[in-house]
Amino acid sequence: MRRMVLALLALMAWLAPATAEARETGFLDRTVTVAGVRHAYQVYVPRSYRPGEKLPIILALHGAGERGGDGLLQTDVGLGHAIRKHVERWPAIVVFPQVPKDRLWQNSKDIALAALAAAEREFRTDRDRVYVAGLSMGGNGTWALAYDDPDRFAAIVVVCGFVKPITLRPYQPLVPASEPDPYAAMARRIARLPVWIIHGGADTVVPVEDSRQMAAALKAAGAAVHYKELPGVDHNSWDPGFDDPKLPAWLFAQRRGSTAASGK
Repeated sequence: MRRMVLALLALMAWLAPATAEARETGFLDRTVTVAGVRHAYQVYVPRSYRPGEKLPIILALHGAGERGGDGLLQTDVGLGHAIRKHVERWPAIVVFPQVPKDRLWQNSKDIALAALAAAEREFRTDRDRVYVAGLSMGGNGTWALAYDDPDRFAAIVVVCGFVKPITLRPYQPLVPASEPDPYAAMARRIARLPVWIIHGGADTVVPVEDSRQMAAALKAAGAAVHYKELPGVDHNSWDPGFDDPKLPAWLFAQRRGSTAASGK
């Protein structure tokens, strides 16, 4: 009997690390290799997560100020900060890739998508509730990903983003140069995709007019778009934007091919 008990304890001790790893939660360090280069990123896993549970998944794209290679800085701004304040509002797997210092999301989409794919393999997620949320340069990247593959996502969130080029370089047009109106071209392409746009009315970095025109083009195309302009707010519209409890409630109601989308 004693031998059986010892054997059982040894087996439990051997299985314990695997079980603990399977239930690891919080902001987790991860890496992904793209074109032979290793990139650090983070994945947020809710404390309530259980292996086998199908959670929605969000790809979070940071702004220009969070570029680098530490794999950490991008979680301190925007959605990462909102999650730490109100974990109960964000019951989702959230992927935080990071762009190298000399690049934009436009030429780093492969890094973002590789990190997203890795998280989808590691965790059981709901393939009909895959979202992208980006701020500033990440908002531009969100538009780019949506234009490339609008059927991949259930909804997108763009915070102080831009379609037309600003001072960041090297900038690539999001739509073909032959298109006379980039906003209309973008809207036609993603008209079936629910969109939530936030922008500060006093933004001195990314002109609010860009989001106004994009929202108007989406409405003209019949898209489900929610546009929220924050009067008197400069470039940091991500803190009040992601702090709005209506945002996650709306986001998680969106499913691919669902009629739940609403611009209200």
